[in-house]
Amino acid sequence: MIMSIEGFVEYRRREYCNDIECPVQVMMNRKENDPAEYSDLREICRGNCIHTTYEFHHWLIQKGYLLIKPE
Repeated sequence: MIMSIEGFVEYRRREYCNDIECPVQVMMNRKENDPAEYSDLREICRGNCIHTTYEFHHWLIQKGYLLIKPE
């Protein structure tokens, strides 16, 4: 169950990718109306992301995100 915490916003899907202007995400944004090409590009993200979790984690910190987990 995902709960919102009052006074906080949740990370939006692909917010990192769009913010850093990932070249794959930029192409995906241009191909949203072409399901076949969009799907091919999405596979790059799913299995061969060109960025690291280290980069993502530090982006989250820089943007002030907190990772929380229920007990």
